[in-house]
Amino acid sequence: MVRIPVALTYILRIKSAATVNKATAKEQEKIDGFFNQYADKAEDHCIGPEGIEALCEDLGVPPTDEVAGCSAGIFLMEEWRKGLKSMRVDSLDKLRKALPSLQQEMVSPYNFKDFYTFSFKYCLTEPRQKTLDLETACQMLSLVLGSRPHVASFLRFLQEQSEYKAMNLDQWSAFLRFCDEIKPDLRNYDESQAWPLLLDNYVEWAKKGMVTKS
Repeated sequence: MVRIPVALTYILRIKSAATVNKATAKEQEKIDGFFNQYADKAEDHCIGPEGIEALCEDLGVPPTDEVAGCSAGIFLMEEWRKGLKSMRVDSLDKLRKALPSLQQEMVSPYNFKDFYTFSFKYCLTEPRQKTLDLETACQMLSLVLGSRPHVASFLRFLQEQSEYKAMNLDQWSAFLRFCDEIKPDLRNYDESQAWPLLLDNYVEWAKKGMVTKS
């Protein structure tokens, strides 16, 4: 199931950037009516955290991507209008039916790397913030990468080590490439390929664990 709200926020943004025909007056009225069901009472140009939570409940999708330290996010009216028009969605029922295809689109190789980067930035709550604390990073990595190779082991490493207190975007991005390229037994890992030191340390830790088990 699509992870709400971070995934829907991402989908709305890429869909709102797509070139689509202008909505007819009737289409616009339906889309705006759907928006207004959840719009913030004080800021009617957006759907805030409470509205997003209500939308999740109505969709029957628990907001499972609530991560410590992450902003709940907002849906802006203009993004909502363009995004839903692009998806041909103008009601709760149509959005619910669209979720499976949105999930497939999001996890496609073409989109996933971009979504993965977006998920890091989604958790940056301060204007000049450039890193995620490890608790937040671990929760989001588990959420976004799930059962991919290396994820569970890497999360254990982050929880056990004491040198690193936060994770930056370079480390975050490199870990996705690491998951895609490095074999489970780590035999093709090459330190000379300029991996972040964090991953060098992880590989050293993981190999020690393999020796202990053997």
